[in-house]
Amino acid sequence: MAGFLNRFWQGLRGTREQMGQRWRQLIGRSVSAEFWDDLEEQLYLADLGPEAVERILERAHRRLQTDKPVDEAALMSLLEEEMIRLLPEDDPDPWALSPEHPNVWLVLGVNGAGKTTSVGKLASAFRARNRRVLIGAADTFRAAANEQLAVWARRSGAELVQQAPGADPAAVAFDAVVAGRGRGADLVLIDTAGRLHTKTPLMQELGKIVRVIGRECPGAPHRTLLVVDATTGQNGVVQARQFAEAAGADGIILTKLDGTAKGGVVIAIQQELGIPVRWVGLGEGAEDLMPFSRTDFVGAMLGHDPWARPGL
Repeated sequence: MAGFLNRFWQGLRGTREQMGQRWRQLIGRSVSAEFWDDLEEQLYLADLGPEAVERILERAHRRLQTDKPVDEAALMSLLEEEMIRLLPEDDPDPWALSPEHPNVWLVLGVNGAGKTTSVGKLASAFRARNRRVLIGAADTFRAAANEQLAVWARRSGAELVQQAPGADPAAVAFDAVVAGRGRGADLVLIDTAGRLHTKTPLMQELGKIVRVIGRECPGAPHRTLLVVDATTGQNGVVQARQFAEAAGADGIILTKLDGTAKGGVVIAIQQELGIPVRWVGLGEGAEDLMPFSRTDFVGAMLGHDPWARPGL
């Protein structure tokens, strides 16, 4: 537990330091119209998004009905409680697989978001749990993606299904599902091309992949994970919306959270799209794909010492 929290705490350093500077500007001031304007600005700068900002301000108004100077502990407690309230309950076991064999997970996202690396990290994590994993390299437009997946497969002991560059991505996905079933795989991870969310024909191609694997394996994909780069801020929300419409994303992998000062996009995605963040990327190593914890996330954002909690 301590190692997990330490990586989470260190990974959110940039967000925490940037937000801490902003919050300190509000401490000791009277609750005036200017105070509310500045609080609203700080929440927007943290990339929480308009819906979350409105809800936090509404509740803060009810709880700070005084013109006394703002106490740091009271402000931090208010922000922590309201941010946690805006996030869904944590997945009790994000590593659990459904009874179907194989489970088929579709992983999608734009170029550069860390999608292929996330597939490799998932494969490593499930192999470490003694699950048989097969990776379908359906990003056939980028040779480097196949090479990258081949490295991850060798390191983790996962199996890899791929075709020649330029092959039909839906055909690769189909082959991966067939192979997964025939080889007794527990999990088939399908990596898709890092298509731009503004190109409609490519989004339609993603829909084709979903239909093809659904015909071969009823109920597939059993999980559709959208990889979002945390450093893109509100652009990540736009991407998530487009992909959710094309493939019905039911979970987010938020990467590069250790490289942004705008980690509040986690809350924006949840509020505006209703898609839970299931994992966060906090580094380049296989162990740096962390199951999302709303309490640890908010505490690390606001600077609350995680080891001060009872039982740790």
